Amino acid sequence: MGRKTRWWLLALSLLGSVTAHAASPVWAIHGDHSTIYLAGSVHLLKATDATLPPGFDRAYKDAKAVVMELAIDKIDPTVMASWMMENGMLKEGATLRATIGDERYRRVSKEAERLGVPMEAIDMMQPWVVGLQLVEMQYMQMGFDRQSGVEQQLEHKAQADGKPISGLETLDEQLGALQGMSNADQGRFLDMVVDEMHDVAGETQSVVNAWRSGNAAKLAALLSEEYKSFPNLYRVLVSERNKRWVPQIETLLHGNQDAFVVVGALHLVGDGGLLDLLRRDGYKAEQLN
Repeated sequence: MGRKTRWWLLALSLLGSVTAHAASPVWAIHGDHSTIYLAGSVHLLKATDATLPPGFDRAYKDAKAVVMELAIDKIDPTVMASWMMENGMLKEGATLRATIGDERYRRVSKEAERLGVPMEAIDMMQPWVVGLQLVEMQYMQMGFDRQSGVEQQLEHKAQADGKPISGLETLDEQLGALQGMSNADQGRFLDMVVDEMHDVAGETQSVVNAWRSGNAAKLAALLSEEYKSFPNLYRVLVSERNKRWVPQIETLLHGNQDAFVVVGALHLVGDGGLLDLLRRDGYKAEQLN
C-alpha cells in the first residue's frame, strides 16, 4: 500500500490539508439572505497546539448556529455504548481470530500489545471496530485527543454562548457506514491500519500545521490517490456522506440565518467534495484568509 495509504489514518481522525499560502480552511458561501461558513475540521489536536485558525473566529462570531457531522452535545455515552454493543460486536459464537484468520490475528495482536490494548477487550469486536480502536490509541500515544479537537472546542464555546448545535447525520449513519462494509473490506481496512500506523507519527504534525492555511488543490490530489487505492472506503467514508449532506447545507443557504458548518476537511475538496457539489448547484465559495 505504501505512503499514500497512510493518509486514510488521517481521514479517520486528523482530516487536514497541505498548503503553501496563507488561507484558512474555511469558506463562505452566500445565499439570498444568509451566509453559510463551511470549515474543514481536525477532529484531534494536541493540547499544546490547539489554537484554531483565524477564519474559525470570524465564522463562529458571524454564525447564529453551529452544524457539525454529529450534534456531539446531544450524544448520550450510554446510547453510544449500546449502539456499539448492538452493531459493533461479532455474532454470538464468532471470534475475531476466526473472522480475520490466524496470520492477520497474529499481526493485530502484536499491534494491540504495542499500544497497550488487551486482546480480550477486542476479541469479540468486528474488524472495523478493532481498526478504529487501534487508530485512536495510536493518536493518543502521540499526544492527540478529542477534547482539544475542533468540534470539542466549538461545542464548549457554543454552549457557553447559547448557540444551538445540530448534526448533519445520526450516530447510526456515521458509524453504520463502516459497519456496513463487507467482511473482505473490513479485513482490508484492518490490514491498512496495522501496516501504516508505524509511519504516521513523522507525517502527522506537518499535516496538522499545514491545515491551518488549507490548500484545497493539494488535498484534492491526495484524495485522488486514495480513491484509487481503496475506492470502497472512500465511498463509505466520504462521497456517500457528502451526497447526504449537500441538501441540508443548501436548505441552510435558502434560510435567513448565518450558520457555521464544520466537517472533516477531506469532505470539502476534490471531485465529489462538498465544495464541488455545491459549485455544481450554482453556489460560489470564497476561501477566508
